[in-house]
Amino acid sequence: MQIALRTVFFYVAVVIVLRIMGKRELGHLSPFDLVVSIMIAELAALPIENTDKPLLEGVIPLVVLLLLEVLLSYAALKSETVRGIVNGKPSMVIIKGKIMEREMRKLRYNLNDLLVGLRSQGIVDLAEVDYAILEPSGTLSVIPIVDKRPVTPADLKLELPREELPLVLITDGRIHWVSVKKGGYDEGSFRALLHSQGIHSEQAVLFAYLDGRGNLQIQLKDAHRQS
Repeated sequence: MQIALRTVFFYVAVVIVLRIMGKRELGHLSPFDLVVSIMIAELAALPIENTDKPLLEGVIPLVVLLLLEVLLSYAALKSETVRGIVNGKPSMVIIKGKIMEREMRKLRYNLNDLLVGLRSQGIVDLAEVDYAILEPSGTLSVIPIVDKRPVTPADLKLELPREELPLVLITDGRIHWVSVKKGGYDEGSFRALLHSQGIHSEQAVLFAYLDGRGNLQIQLKDAHRQS
C-alpha cells in the first residue's frame, strides 16, 4: 500500500514538474531537456522503490532540477550565447545541391541519415535541394530549388481572403460555450442551428466546428448516423 501511495505521489509530482518546464514534443527536445527528463524519471523512481527513504529526499532533487531547467531556459531566452550552448545551433548540410562533407563529419551525421531525411520530405534528387539545414532538435529542414517549390496563390497573383482559425464547438457530445459565443451564437441560436441540421441533442455529435470561413461542419457519432 505504501508503494502504491508513493507511486501516486511522485506521478503527480513529475507531471507538475514537466508542466512547469513547458510543452515540448519528445522529438524536439534539446540534449539538455532530454537529460533533465531522464534524470527526473530516475529520481522519481528511487524513493518509490526505497520505502525507507523519506519523501522529502525524493522531492528536493526534483525541485532543484526544475529550478535549474527554468533558470537555464530563461538565460537561453535572453542570451544567444547561452541558447547556442544549451540548445545548439542549426547547421547547413547542403548548400546549392552540394553536400557539406566537413560539416557533416563535425556533426557525425552520415549520408544514410541525410538521404532518409530528404526522402521523408519527398526529395530523391540532390539537384532539387537548394539548402538543407540540420536543426538543433535533429530534424532536417529542406528548402527546394525555386523550380521545385509548390505553386502558391501569390505566384499566380491571386488575392484570397484571410481565413480565421476554426472554432471547436462540440467534442464527444459536449458543447464548448466559450467557442460558441466567439462564433457569434448564444445558447438559443446555437441550438436552433443544430435543430436546422436535424440534430436535437448534442450527445449525437462526435465533432462540430466552425471552419475558417464560418461554415458549420458536423460529424455525428456512429450510433446516430443514418445508414
